[in-house]
Amino acid sequence: MARKNLQVVKSGERTNPAGKSVSNKILLSISDSEYSSIRPHLEYVRLPNHLVLHETGERLQFAYFPNRSLISLVVVMKDGRTVEAGVVGNEGFTGTSAAVGLSRGPLRAVVQVTGDGFRIKVGALQNTLQSTPNLQMLLNRYAAIRSMQVAQTAACNRLHDIKQRLARWLLMTQDRVDSEALPITHDFLATMLGTDRPSVSLAAGALQKKGFIAYTRGAVKIVNRRKLEDSACECYGVIRQYDGELGLK
Repeated sequence: MARKNLQVVKSGERTNPAGKSVSNKILLSISDSEYSSIRPHLEYVRLPNHLVLHETGERLQFAYFPNRSLISLVVVMKDGRTVEAGVVGNEGFTGTSAAVGLSRGPLRAVVQVTGDGFRIKVGALQNTLQSTPNLQMLLNRYAAIRSMQVAQTAACNRLHDIKQRLARWLLMTQDRVDSEALPITHDFLATMLGTDRPSVSLAAGALQKKGFIAYTRGAVKIVNRRKLEDSACECYGVIRQYDGELGLK
């Protein structure tokens, strides 16, 4: 059976109880009746850069639905080294473990690009899902697709060179924040890509020399997206295809 595209309410047509506008695509995709069930529990929050929303292995307190922010899902090793396993923008939510009945999450969730969104207590979300089957389906689908993204990212980090990975990462980030300029430092890129700062600087310098990006202190601007896509590895296209399976417009 062909899967129907979900109907998405326009951004700004839904608000939380405090009157804050909703831009998260999942919250805009569910029916009015199901949104009415979750709306009382949505708390508007600012999401400043580098804020840790959840630590590895800790009990989940909240699930977050970003509006205009980017959140990294990060694997943390015992020696403190980290590598990004996935990203979440306004197409998704953090706390996928809670949506399938688990109490803990395996990844650190950290805000990568400043923005805002909504959070909901895990208990309230799980109670709401008992009477909102379409929301439950959508969150389960998102959890499955995010696990595919994590697997693809793991393969990318192991098999592809830093320039390809950087191009893939910049494209994925722009897809989720809808901006040419990305407020990201080389130090933070190195942390997310699981490498060192000099390697990131060399890769960024090569992309800038070709005219694909422009780097200023603390920000990267994508100048030629088509050429940047050509420089990325196959993983960008695969992950983008996974995101398309969500059925969100």
